[in-house]
Amino acid sequence: MDQDSIQTRPPEPITITVLRARNLKGTKADSVQVMVKVEFGEKTLGDSPKVECTPETPAELNFSTTINCTYDDPLALDEIAHKPVVLTVIEGLPKEKKQKEEKTALLGQCTVDLLPLVKGEVKHKYTLVVNPLPGSPLEGIPPEHAKPELDVVISVNEPLMDSPQASSGNLMTITMESLLSPPESWTLAGSQYCYAAALPIPVTADKEAPIIFAGGALKPGADKEIPNKQKKWAMPGSAQANAVYIPDSYISSDSIEDEDGELRAKEDRDHRMISESEKLRVPWNTERRCYMENSAVKSFQDKIAKCRYWPVEVMRLPPPAANKGKKHAASEEEGSISYHGVAYINLAPLLYPGVKRIRGAYKVHAYTDHALHEKTKRKTGYGEEAGRIAFNILNRNSASPFPKKAGKEKDEKKEKEVKKGRSSSVAHHEDHSVSSKSDMGSHMASQTIKSDTGSEVDGQAPVNVEGQQYVDSKSYIMLEISLTSPLIPKRPPEELARRVAEYIPPRPLFPKRTDGAQRSVEDFHNQVASVANLILDEFRDQFGDELKMDEPQSNESMETRRQKLIYELNSSGKYFAFKEQLKHAVVKIVREKYLKTTTFDNRQELQTFLSELYVYLIDQMHVALGRSLALEDQPPVPTPLTDSAQLKHFAREAEVNENFELATKYYQERIARNKNDPTNWFEYGTFCLYINDITKAEECFKECIAIDQKHLQGLLLYGVVCTLLEKHEAAETFFEAATCVDPKSILAWTMLGLFYDTVNNEIGAEMAYIEANKLNQAAAWSAVRQQRDEEMAKDKKDMDVTGEELEAPHPGDQGGLAPPPAAAPETKQPSPPSSEKPPTSARSGGGRSMSDRRQSATRRSEPHLHPDNSGTGSKLKSDSSMSRPGSQLKLGSQRGTPQPADDTQEEPPPREPTPIPKSSVYMQAIDWLLEVKAVPFTERALAHELLTPTGGPTSNYHICYARLKLQKKEFNDAEESLTEALQFDHQNPDAWALLGHVKYMTGDTTNARDCYERTVSFVSDASEMHSIYLRLASIYLQDRKFEDAKNTFLLACKRSPSCVSWLGVGIACYRLDELSEAEDALSEANILNNTDPEVWAYLSLVCLKTGRQLEAEQAYKYALKVNLQDQELLAEIHEVQQAVGFGNPEF
Repeated sequence: MDQDSIQTRPPEPITITVLRARNLKGTKADSVQVMVKVEFGEKTLGDSPKVECTPETPAELNFSTTINCTYDDPLALDEIAHKPVVLTVIEGLPKEKKQKEEKTALLGQCTVDLLPLVKGEVKHKYTLVVNPLPGSPLEGIPPEHAKPELDVVISVNEPLMDSPQASSGNLMTITMESLLSPPESWTLAGSQYCYAAALPIPVTADKEAPIIFAGGALKPGADKEIPNKQKKWAMPGSAQANAVYIPDSYISSDSIEDEDGELRAKEDRDHRMISESEKLRVPWNTERRCYMENSAVKSFQDKIAKCRYWPVEVMRLPPPAANKGKKHAASEEEGSISYHGVAYINLAPLLYPGVKRIRGAYKVHAYTDHALHEKTKRKTGYGEEAGRIAFNILNRNSASPFPKKAGKEKDEKKEKEVKKGRSSSVAHHEDHSVSSKSDMGSHMASQTIKSDTGSEVDGQAPVNVEGQQYVDSKSYIMLEISLTSPLIPKRPPEELARRVAEYIPPRPLFPKRTDGAQRSVEDFHNQVASVANLILDEFRDQFGDELKMDEPQSNESMETRRQKLIYELNSSGKYFAFKEQLKHAVVKIVREKYLKTTTFDNRQELQTFLSELYVYLIDQMHVALGRSLALEDQPPVPTPLTDSAQLKHFAREAEVNENFELATKYYQERIARNKNDPTNWFEYGTFCLYINDITKAEECFKECIAIDQKHLQGLLLYGVVCTLLEKHEAAETFFEAATCVDPKSILAWTMLGLFYDTVNNEIGAEMAYIEANKLNQAAAWSAVRQQRDEEMAKDKKDMDVTGEELEAPHPGDQGGLAPPPAAAPETKQPSPPSSEKPPTSARSGGGRSMSDRRQSATRRSEPHLHPDNSGTGSKLKSDSSMSRPGSQLKLGSQRGTPQPADDTQEEPPPREPTPIPKSSVYMQAIDWLLEVKAVPFTERALAHELLTPTGGPTSNYHICYARLKLQKKEFNDAEESLTEALQFDHQNPDAWALLGHVKYMTGDTTNARDCYERTVSFVSDASEMHSIYLRLASIYLQDRKFEDAKNTFLLACKRSPSCVSWLGVGIACYRLDELSEAEDALSEANILNNTDPEVWAYLSLVCLKTGRQLEAEQAYKYALKVNLQDQELLAEIHEVQQAVGFGNPEF
């Protein structure tokens, strides 16, 4: 296509139609002549004609005007998004005598939001309440009467953005709420200042512009003046009074745990409660929308990835110079900001998958260029530029309700200076030189230079004296940033499930049934064999007794029995049942083999087909009968003596003894018994991971997931294997799928974080760890509530029993029996408030998890972790997908939202202490990773545990570290770590057991025996006692302490019998010359494993000692057949054989 033929879309007209006005009231009468003035920004779009409005008849205005919106200009879309159309209702007063011009009176205003058009709508209708202006007769309308309203329609011919533009762009909404706990030097007495805030926003790929929030004013605390939570327009234009508020848009309230900012710790909550209820505040409650095109969105995302902190500057301005001269106002304008502070907003959560909103409290720091550069990598801020722009806005608004165009040139000048990137320090000095002509200007400018840029003479850090007061007062701002679509889309569970199925297709539990010709014939054979067996059973029931006699059978008797059988089958109805049983198989042969599915038109053709079919069925019947009757009766397959759990125990035992061949045999035996059990494949895969057979481990985990696509641990370990094989994209898919399979799994989120650490995705790892910690804290709260409920139930039961015992013998005595019933409610009094106001609000799916809040992450959009939290009064974030960790308190007034008074108690109950989880998320992952032998991830989790505030080099850490070193055969490091663990807790049985294993593996059996004996003597057992018993008993055998060995092996048999434990008992008894007990023990061992050569060898020795030649020879043969390798044992057998004179068939 030629460039000349490419057409650029012309500007799109936006039509604003004012349909009608109703319920208006005039200055002198209820009937009023009204007109509507339509304005957008600083431009007047038009005035409607005057129309009469009465209480009964609305004023049908039907006035339309247009705004042209450039199709491909993001600045035009941004302007439409954040500026309202202001409708001013004006009353036309009747002319009086000698009056040249008609007088008018302003009745009220309302604002029209054009945001629906930016979001893609082509038409939107509003019914807007007209807000009365000061002195308007509308102020006198009683609340119970109908409110004055305007019906307005906004429309465009085509959507403002096409689909690609709408999908690539983004609409950011910034809500600047309040500055809380301001410097103590700020008071309500005397001259009042204005306060402004500013932050940069990307406009294009390489250009930023400051967003200004002007008009902040110092207000008393919430306990003295209930704050208004309705949001204001950032650029209200000519709107006044209540028209500056955005209709139906209010500040949201979240629990502290669900916030994303700072000051969320337990020690900060009291300060926040006092600041939000008692101290002064500077509310803005202003919403600013910013449309960002595709390049701006990418620039915004890249800047967050490079430096997660975003500056929000706070400053104080002098009062607007509404009634002062222009010269004085100009002098005040230059260099007039003071108390320059900055808050650093952590925008990293916006890079979490699925997150569209962050909100929280952020500390205000003293502004210096040096600190700003260190924190945000920006050379200077926008403080001076923002201060001048805000000052001009305030001056225009204070001088007249309608903006003046004179200020526009100044704004443009400021914007040009911002675009040129002027440093604030240069601007400070320029402002100082200009404003020094005025006393006040000179004072403020010098103060600004001193406080903002500071001085770096002699290498000293810059100082901001005024800004330091923010730090001393612990000032903070409440800020919310939301997007229409997340910067990083979160893959939905359906897509993850589909990707998993693409990598590993699910396998059906049963093969699909095929209905071919061969299958239909096989089905007929099976049905014939089944019917034949039923007929034989019937024949045996009737004539079985006769056939037991050895009398010769005559033809007559056989015919008689045949007739009786046929009669019995016909009379009982069994013949028809057999025929019905065969019918379906015959129909399948007709359809599948002969392909006959329609009726026959010719009777002769039907008869011919039936004859052919009959012959074929008779032939096939004989084939089937020949197969079934030729088979001899097969003995039933014996039931296995060991179940799956025992086989798993035997396999783990073989692992500990490093008999990997035997362990493989047991794992494969489990799979052979049930191939459709994903757990069998999973555990065999963990064993392959332990012996470093990654390829076979991958196959096992694939089989596990193919059988069960939602096998959580299988998904996690397959992700681990993919990470080891450097298949990072596939690994991420499986880790994310695990978090979707079980969004409340602490392990799944922790493993996802460890994976992100592996691929250096710091923001992703932070998101996953936050979600894991949130779930861990929720589990701690759940445990506390459960324990409290159990204690309350127990106390109630005890008191009921006590009351019955006391009241029964003395029903009328009130002397000593009255106090106990009265005391019971007092002991329970604190509990109901805590149960009514549960301390946690965990967002998961429907109530926002880090899967809806971050999804909730999953903030995420999923069900509450604790459904009983619905009464806490905290409002959930609607657009997020990931949740935050922590507890939830009912502190509804913290953000100024009035809470219903509690009539049941005069003062709130004391806040419950936040429970500390029993173990960190990393330690929980470490325990599982050690169990499944995932060594690289275990090392990374241990490193995190070492750095956690509640972790560090604890006893449990050293024990886990030693277990890891044992798996890696690094015995020296394991011994050092266990020595450190025992210094923390000298009576830890696990530490002594592992130290015994280290000594045993290094051949130091003496010290190993001491460690094992100490472990066994403790009151509490170690986590794994079976291997301790086996190794301790084997040391006793080596030391020829056969009685101790026997008793220790018996302890192992009592806990978890196995072939090895019974073999040990048999050996000890044999050495003690207890041959009968030895034979019993060896027989038990042989039942559990009949392929163990040592068991056969010792059985041969027992039989030799007891004089059983045949059994001794058989046992000796089996010992050699199963490859007896112990040469000393074999030599001992030969010596005994020579001594007794038998047992070896070779001589």
